[in-house]
Amino acid sequence: MPARRLPDFDRGGAVSLRVEDQPVRAFDRESVAVALYASGAGVLSRSLKYHRPRSFFCLEGHCCGCLMRIDGRPNLRACMEPCAEGVRVEGQNAYPSPSMDVLGAVDWLFPGGMNHHTLMTGSRLLNQVVSKVVRQLSGLGKLPEAEAAGGPGRAEFIEPDVLVVGGGPAGLAAASAAAISGAATILCDEQDEPGGSLLAHPRGGPASARALVQVMRRGGVRIETRTTAIGYFPEDSGGVLALAGPGRLLCARPRTTVYATGGYAQNRPFANNDRPGVMAARAVGRLLCRYGVVPGEKVCVVGGDGVEAGYAAALAAALAAAGCEVTAIDTSRETVLGARGRVWVRALEVAEGQRGEGKKRRVPCDLVAVAAPPAPASEAPRQHGCRVELRPRAGGFAVVADGEGRTGVEGVFACGDVCGAGGDPDKAAAAGALAGRAAAAAAARSAR
Repeated sequence: MPARRLPDFDRGGAVSLRVEDQPVRAFDRESVAVALYASGAGVLSRSLKYHRPRSFFCLEGHCCGCLMRIDGRPNLRACMEPCAEGVRVEGQNAYPSPSMDVLGAVDWLFPGGMNHHTLMTGSRLLNQVVSKVVRQLSGLGKLPEAEAAGGPGRAEFIEPDVLVVGGGPAGLAAASAAAISGAATILCDEQDEPGGSLLAHPRGGPASARALVQVMRRGGVRIETRTTAIGYFPEDSGGVLALAGPGRLLCARPRTTVYATGGYAQNRPFANNDRPGVMAARAVGRLLCRYGVVPGEKVCVVGGDGVEAGYAAALAAALAAAGCEVTAIDTSRETVLGARGRVWVRALEVAEGQRGEGKKRRVPCDLVAVAAPPAPASEAPRQHGCRVELRPRAGGFAVVADGEGRTGVEGVFACGDVCGAGGDPDKAAAAGALAGRAAAAAAARSAR
């Protein structure tokens, strides 16, 4: 896994992490996961029961492949934790470390799976002993250190004209349009920097995202980063949307709400697709474009069909320009049969034809970038009462909305990938602008 940082890239000030009591060079604009990856630590965690090697897939905090113990707190998503001087990072659920875990022998001893409830059942005592051992070997970390546990956070009630949930292309456009229309607007995004898929796009995406954010700030939009919508509660004061951030809770009662929650990175179905080194294409793009990290030497970009074809081609070109040896797997013509490699991916098995019935070949690689339509993140709008429908070509259950983002629920709008834009940032931004203007108009009517 020969990742390397690009020279002359603005990544902030240098800091030092303490990883298993060893110093690791990092930068304060990197996440812990990115810093570890750029420093050569590919395997970040182990699976719950079989101790299979794991690393991040999405780099957005959704895949749980980088859960680590950070500053004494277990099960933190390393891709969401910022680097700072002296931050302590430890592996969990592994002995002696995630990269070399002797407990991985469980996977070798039980290749067909293991149900510990059926082991040693001839003796009640032996079965209890086996169950206790399995519980000790499994799990997700240990309780936090007393000084790291923390106390209750603060709560703040907010009542904007328009609340935009999600800071990707659709959310940025919606918030800008609402503010230009005269609405008091708040934008909340779960990431540390707004931009969504733009931060992973080789064609000027990060720069365009930051320019849009500056326009929003000048327009008076309040931006809340690292803030996640965790639930809608219709029984509280006419409806409250709860948004959680580090050490705080926002209780929102907006006049109108725009859901631009985007989508989740999806994998493609092939053998061993959970092998570390198999990543979402946009995670690879984020490493390269936002963080200035060249993710490997031999990269397979898997895509070519559907709306992600253009992004797959742009990513392949950017990786090649950064010095990678790139192999493009066009999934409209070929089928990926499986990944090879024990701890890290070493090759892909590919066959001609969409059903994999043709000639087979083996493609050596140290990284696989999987381009697939994102699955709409429709949980919050569904809880708010919005109707969804299954759209396989759009990645999953998309929110049903009209041309201006109206969902059928009064004061609730939706736009972008959550409505099935399928990962197209231009389409998402256009829909966001329409929804933002409509939400601002609806808020103005409700204020009269």
